Amino acid sequence: MTQIPKLSGEDISQRVSALPGWSIDERGQLTRTFKRDNFLAGLAFVTLIADVAEQAGHHPDLLLTYPSVKVSLTTHDAGGLTDKDFQLAKQIDALA
Repeated sequence: MTQIPKLSGEDISQRVSALPGWSIDERGQLTRTFKRDNFLAGLAFVTLIADVAEQAGHHPDLLLTYPSVKVSLTTHDAGGLTDKDFQLAKQIDALA
């Protein structure tokens, strides 16, 4: 299995600035909170994210709390953020 290269701090800053609503949290993860109208809408959004994540083979941490869904991305195998995180963030934005 090929290791995916971890991004540099400068590369991360450039990429996150191109993703409105996303930020880097205190753990160095790429995060965004999406507001939903109600709990069931949040649950449906989680299901959509799960489908896309499974297809990508890259699984975010998801926190469903009324009325929002918090998504946190990192590539555990690389020990930080990689291109896979930013690609999945773009796909999640398209679902929103």
